[in-house]
Amino acid sequence: MSVASKTTPAFGTGVPSSTQAPISTSESKTAAALSPSSTAGINIRPPMKYAVPDSQSWHAPPLEWLQGTWSVTHSTLPMWRKAKNVRITYKIIPPSSPDELACLDDEVCSEPTARTLLPQPKSIKGIDTPDGAGGWNWRGKGWLKIATSQWEVLGWGEKGDEKWAVTYFAASMFTPAGLDIYSSKKEGISADLVKEIIAALQGSESRDMAALVTASMKEVKIEY
Repeated sequence: MSVASKTTPAFGTGVPSSTQAPISTSESKTAAALSPSSTAGINIRPPMKYAVPDSQSWHAPPLEWLQGTWSVTHSTLPMWRKAKNVRITYKIIPPSSPDELACLDDEVCSEPTARTLLPQPKSIKGIDTPDGAGGWNWRGKGWLKIATSQWEVLGWGEKGDEKWAVTYFAASMFTPAGLDIYSSKKEGISADLVKEIIAALQGSESRDMAALVTASMKEVKIEY
């Protein structure tokens, strides 16, 4: 979750999907850009604003799978450079009628590691409303009710007893577009697994996304 008023993603395949020409057999690179990248079983798609996921190779995680507390272990977002123990908790909000979709209660908790110009809240709460396969519109609670943002799941899975996810956040007036890596383990993600995830991100046909990961993906401090 990032507080936002601008919701246009800052990277993708380089061409919005609405303007792309039909894919022919001679356009293998373009076709690949519309599908998730896969490395050692790690399946990651580009942001859906720029590419239509291959429905046979990628699908959104079930809400029951996403529900729970996640540790943010790696991120390209500057907001986590001066924070530690970043945790995001999702709780399912059942629909009030059969015509509605379930939403998510969203709480981000963190601890500052350095002084900042403006005080940082230890907890940011909001509600996530579904917006496409794996996509969400976030709106803050309380004094943050006027704030909104967009985020989506790009990849998710399990390895042994560890669940992982990669999320993308659209650019906002406060932060640039960026990526987070989540782990279900409080102590953080395993070294081998994060290497596989980062390799899949760097191998993405979305050139801008791959470059962002190479230049800006950093470990988020976990210290209990």
